[in-house]
Amino acid sequence: MVLSFMLLVTGIAAAQKGVDTQTKTIKDEGNKVTTRTNDVSRSFDWGKDKTKVRERLANPYKLAGRRDILIRTIVDALREKKIVVDEASSRPKEGIIVTQPVIFAKGSVTAQSELNRYAILDSLDTAWTRAQYTLTIEVQSIDGIQNNISVNAKIEGRANNGIMSEWVTVRSSGVAEDEFLAKLIELATGNSPDPVQDTDNR
Repeated sequence: MVLSFMLLVTGIAAAQKGVDTQTKTIKDEGNKVTTRTNDVSRSFDWGKDKTKVRERLANPYKLAGRRDILIRTIVDALREKKIVVDEASSRPKEGIIVTQPVIFAKGSVTAQSELNRYAILDSLDTAWTRAQYTLTIEVQSIDGIQNNISVNAKIEGRANNGIMSEWVTVRSSGVAEDEFLAKLIELATGNSPDPVQDTDNR
């Protein structure tokens, strides 16, 4: 009798295991781990070799055209960059255009980083609060057709020593001049000197 009962229980347990095979399969599928390369060793393509940079433009830069037309193009380029011409200091008939100061950074953090880009700083200890530059553009005729366009930037930083603050002239790194020349060349020739960046067409 006892033996019969044990056989019955064993049979029920075996039957239950047979019924539970579907649940077991679902659990196994859910716990399955897809084999793949470890994330630490995987390599990603962040666009290497896609950012193209050019050499700094020659300054003075040679451009063809009548001087009066080039002067107008210079004024147009300044207007596009939202730079105001200083009418009192400029002498257009002599081929000289001077701008009003352009404030390109405000605040201690921004002024420090932007001055590091636009200027060559002799000391990193100075506390800068603002930064500005003034452009002087000169058109020098070579032969009536060819002209040399020279651009000079006066870079100034507002230095604060805790007691007083004053504008200090620092050496230009050439960035302000190069940025303006690039815009002028684009307007004068219809072609930007900046390289076309690669695009991912995938």
